[in-house]
Amino acid sequence: MLIVVALGGNALLRRGEPMTAENQRANVKRAASVLAALIGQGHSVVITHGNGPQVGLLALQSAASQDGAFPLDVLGAESAGMIGYVIEQELGNLLTDKLFATLLTQVKVDPGDPAFAHPTKPIGPVYDAPTAHRLARERGWKIAPDGDKWRRVVPSPRPLDILEVSVISYLVQHDVVVICTGGGGVPVVARDDGSMIGVEAVIDKDFASSLLARQLKADLLLMLTDIDAVYVGYGTPDARALRSVGATELSGRDFPAGSMGPKVSAAVEFVAATGKPSAIGRLEDALAIVEGRQGTWFEA
Repeated sequence: MLIVVALGGNALLRRGEPMTAENQRANVKRAASVLAALIGQGHSVVITHGNGPQVGLLALQSAASQDGAFPLDVLGAESAGMIGYVIEQELGNLLTDKLFATLLTQVKVDPGDPAFAHPTKPIGPVYDAPTAHRLARERGWKIAPDGDKWRRVVPSPRPLDILEVSVISYLVQHDVVVICTGGGGVPVVARDDGSMIGVEAVIDKDFASSLLARQLKADLLLMLTDIDAVYVGYGTPDARALRSVGATELSGRDFPAGSMGPKVSAAVEFVAATGKPSAIGRLEDALAIVEGRQGTWFEA
């Protein structure tokens, strides 16, 4: 079975942990053991990953430079290389007989996407409310709540086309485990002459993963995070985990825009477009999710 596995940024850096190379390595090592088990079951796996904490840190470091800040598309590419390198290395340490490739992935977006006027994608560390509002004033940031904390938010346009999909498909056909579309891919737009140029945005990894899974004709889209399932009424006394739902059953329900909302929408989009299932759950439960014993499954 061909599975596109999307690793959430919070599956690679746990909530509240300092963003250090050591913590990132430890969490990637944990994720690699899960991915290696999936591959060991005979599945073909294409790995995508988030970059919200990492690209936010790079943006802070870049802004502190006296030579001027790099744009978000360049920082997104930098974070994809940084995270992909560690994933590839840790997987290679476990599966010495497999071939791996980390591929920087350009993803085309619409320059007229309304997301550019309404930032929703959280990046960087969390702050308490006074600190977040002070930084927003000083740096011109947009900020939004993230649980009981606050984070910077940036534009997150919808992905339209993954430009390297033919390369990814070729590698998959030759039994290469591909790590791609890191952080949702590098957002680019087409100029009038057809050439491409990066834009100041961060694409949501789940929407990009859903698009990638559709373009690759994957059998399953699996989104792994730090929550065991999709919940109705999450964070309330009436919270209820969803285990198996039809793709249209969640119509009208609201989920947090910066976290579970995109995952649910991406899952529904994949099922609606392909008739194949998608699933959401906790990283540690990946094998059990694929076997239908854990997580939330979305089916036609």
